[in-house]
Amino acid sequence: MRDPYHPTPIDQPRIAIDGHAAESVQAVYVAFNKPRGLVVSTADEQGRNTVYTALAEAGLPWLGPVGRLDKASEGLLLLSNDTTWAAGITEPATHVAKTYHVQVAGQPDESALAAMRVGVGDAGELLRAKQVTLLRAGEKNAWLEVVLDEGRNRHIRRLLAALGFDVLRLIRVAIGPLALGNLAKGQWRRLDEDEVRSLATTTTRR
Repeated sequence: MRDPYHPTPIDQPRIAIDGHAAESVQAVYVAFNKPRGLVVSTADEQGRNTVYTALAEAGLPWLGPVGRLDKASEGLLLLSNDTTWAAGITEPATHVAKTYHVQVAGQPDESALAAMRVGVGDAGELLRAKQVTLLRAGEKNAWLEVVLDEGRNRHIRRLLAALGFDVLRLIRVAIGPLALGNLAKGQWRRLDEDEVRSLATTTTRR
């Protein structure tokens, strides 16, 4: 049978593919500290390095990215072959908080931070931050902590650009209760059962 829509009887004693019994795949959950410059894609038409290039020697099964980070952004990226778990985190309706540390050119004052919380319109979309805090400021730039509970394409960069600020660095430091911690840039680790469960629980609290 080659019809993917053909129903499988619930009492079917055996399901096989080309004579080999189909087996469930062990779920794998990985945290990766993505360096700037890597594309979150299985392949890139421009030949740029991807996160899969960095993980090529890791000995992991195929894993899908849980959400995105653009090429210029860095920090915590989750990957998994558990599509149900991943969908719970990326589904907009679950509003899983994602925390970023953002270096900007200039010195945003409290009115700029308030505007980020209220939101600005850009290309027909309302872009806003759930929370934003000034971490530290120098003579020419500042670091902000920005929390989003929704994710639009280049959300933070577009939001800050609309307010007149260029983003110099953008690092995702947490997804829900899971923090990047001291995971070195370009390195990965498996999530433990408690971490996997805590993210799944986060998606069902609303």
